[in-house]
Amino acid sequence: MTMTEQSTPRASQHTCPSCAAPVPSADDETQESPQERVNRRWNEILQETRVAQTGVQILFGFLLSVAFTPYFHSLETFDHVVYVTTVILGASGTGALIAPVSLHRFLSGQRMKDDIIAIASRLMVCGMVLLALTIGGTLLLLLHVVVPGLLAELLVGSVMLWFALCWYGLPVWLRRRSARRGRRSAGERS
Repeated sequence: MTMTEQSTPRASQHTCPSCAAPVPSADDETQESPQERVNRRWNEILQETRVAQTGVQILFGFLLSVAFTPYFHSLETFDHVVYVTTVILGASGTGALIAPVSLHRFLSGQRMKDDIIAIASRLMVCGMVLLALTIGGTLLLLLHVVVPGLLAELLVGSVMLWFALCWYGLPVWLRRRSARRGRRSAGERS
């Protein structure tokens, strides 16, 4: 089975409504073979990468076009610094989010799928941080031109706080809650 092939869904699995991928039940996850698990994890990374890549590439394309508008040259030095920083963040985010594809292409067939998944996961997190910073920089650039004074920075700070809560805080909270439940369940069984 190749990295991009999905395992056949078991009878007890249902299909994810948003991506039509088979979703194993809790019982199935404990019964999956190591090969099924690694293939499932790789397919999940591919789906996540597709979503994030599209967002960062569209945003990066927009940023590249801004420098060629007539209004760009009349911006203040601060806005130029924010623009250059944001373009570099966007390019870096694009590189991090496309890297799993390169890893797969160069290392396919090398029996390194577990390593590829571990590295691809880290690259995805890095790419998401860079994407969030790119969005923040883009918002700062736009709002600094449109909204007077300190309000632009406050609005951007609020949006970045929202991103931090949604993209990082919520997953960390859910992971800790799941770990507490697991410890409680293990304690009840003993």
